[in-house]
Order: sequence, then structure tokens, then C-alpha cells
Amino acid sequence: MEALFASTFAVAIAEIGDKTQLLALLLAVRFRNKTAIVLGMLLSTLLNHLLAAYVGEWASSWLSPEVARYIVAVSFFAIALWVLVPDKADDEDNRFYRYGPFVATFVLFFLAEMGDKTQVATVVLAAKYQALAWVVAGTTIGMLLANVPVVIAGSMGAGKLPLKLIQRTCSVLFFILGIATLLWP
Repeated sequence: MEALFASTFAVAIAEIGDKTQLLALLLAVRFRNKTAIVLGMLLSTLLNHLLAAYVGEWASSWLSPEVARYIVAVSFFAIALWVLVPDKADDEDNRFYRYGPFVATFVLFFLAEMGDKTQVATVVLAAKYQALAWVVAGTTIGMLLANVPVVIAGSMGAGKLPLKLIQRTCSVLFFILGIATLLWP
């Protein structure tokens, strides 16, 4: 259960202000069918994070526990720095819009997550906890917790979030996770 809660919390916080959250906002403004957007987001995240978690478990299986621990800790420190750099929405990719809200969301979310903070966090969390199902469930729940309200609310409150404070808090939390990984294997 620790893997589930840590994964949910880490990704939900890291996702605030992330490019996929901005993408969710763009899709919500573009399409009326919010259910299709959320379903596309859910399935895309499940697939993307399942692949990332497999990579994390695989990498940790051939590394010694001590080396894996240091790599995981350094990765948490790197993510702590990375979240301080705000994402910007990529240019709208209209070629996927013609396929409707589900396909557009599924494809665009999958592509946006490639190499993203939350995908890297999924790799790191899977390597740390060796609990693939719990990590994937947690990271997916975290993505939905951060993005579904954006889809539902559309653009109503997007500019009111204190993003700098959220980014700094998230950075501190990932830094603490890095320290905890070093101190408590």
C-alpha cells in the first residue's frame, strides 16, 4: 500500500502545471465530450505508465540493491530540480483532433508523457518499490486526480493556482523522497 500512496501523491503533485495538464485544458476547451477525454487520458496513462514501470522493475532487477538505491535517490533529486522548470503547452496538433476526443486524447497524452517527469517518476517508483501493479495504479490515480478537475472545470480556474508555490513544494517533496531513499533502504 505504501507504493500506491507514494505513487499517487508523487504524481498528483508533480503533474500540477505539467504539459499534460495544459494539454488536458486544451482538450477540454476543444471538445465537449469530457467523458471521452477522461477515458482517453485513463487508458493512455495506464499503457504509458505500465511500460515505464516495467522498465523500472527490469532495471532494478539487474542492479545490486545498493546501486539501485543510489540511482533511485539521484533520480528523485533530479526530478526535484526538474519540477522547478515550468512546462509550456506544445503547439496544438490538429491532425489528431479530427479523430475525435477519445483518440486525440489517447494519442496526444501518450506522446506528451514520453520522457515526462511523471513517466520518469513512474520508472523510479517501480524500481524503488518493486510493486508494479501498485505503482501503475498509484501513478494513474495521481494523473487523474490532477487532470480530471482540469477537464471538468475547463479554463475557469486555471490561472488562479499558485504554480510557483506548488512547484517548490513538489521539489521539496521529491528531495525528501531522495533523502529518505538514501537513509532508509
